[in-house]
Amino acid sequence: SVTEFRRVLFRSVQHMAVVKLTTAEFENVAAKSAKPVLIDFWASWCGPCRMLSPVIDEVSEERDDVLFCKVNVDEEPELAKKFGVMSIPTLVLLENGHEKGTSVGYIPKEEVLEFLNK
Repeated sequence: SVTEFRRVLFRSVQHMAVVKLTTAEFENVAAKSAKPVLIDFWASWCGPCRMLSPVIDEVSEERDDVLFCKVNVDEEPELAKKFGVMSIPTLVLLENGHEKGTSVGYIPKEEVLEFLNK
């Protein structure tokens, strides 16, 4: 049934470790989050982005105290511009809606964890 499908879909979204973030959702999701927010700006054609993506996925499984979001810069250029993203991958850490740190380029898991502890 449609109701059952919605319930399953909602449950899967609740347990999703990484949220695909759009410009339209930014204010409601990331800007108002009670948790710190890590935004991964990426593109499908970017080799280092494809290397960083599984690292972010892995860290997101370990750290439920952080909201992990991914922004495809080709699909959401306004959001990339808002954060001054010039190169990808770029990680932006937000706390209480304010930018706390930025990291540009591929970094290994240990450095992602250090970045989150800034």
